[in-house]
Amino acid sequence: MKNTNTQSIGLKPERATELALKLNELLANYSVHYQNLRGFHWNIKGTGFFELHAKFEDMYLIANEAIDEIAERILTLEHTPLHSYADYLERSEVTVAKELVTSRDTVGATIQGLQTLLSHERVILELSGKVGDEGTNALMSDYIRAQEKLCWMLKAYLS
Repeated sequence: MKNTNTQSIGLKPERATELALKLNELLANYSVHYQNLRGFHWNIKGTGFFELHAKFEDMYLIANEAIDEIAERILTLEHTPLHSYADYLERSEVTVAKELVTSRDTVGATIQGLQTLLSHERVILELSGKVGDEGTNALMSDYIRAQEKLCWMLKAYLS
């Protein structure tokens, strides 16, 4: 017999809902960040073109994978991931980057996007830890570790 006080993975439904809402916010931010990286990859010009063209591709592929993982985690929590750009733009704190083509501008915008993602991930990490959601906790931990290193490297690139 199913316990009506918990969902299929053992979390209380209200906790799963709270996590899913935060994960949908993260999904929106990641989606805008991803599209910014695609644009930077396509449009980078000038000094640093060759290394940044390749690096932005690496970063958008990683972001694309994270988007899928976040959406699947929301589904695991028995909720529905956002899936329209209108929803993403409405909820995202990552700024849509337009007409940025220089290494300084694109890398700076990337750092800002990563800082926004990190802020959301830390909130989710704390919440998932409090409610015993190890799946979400592990995902956020992995993202945070990788993005902190990437921020350091990108800041060093601009120095």
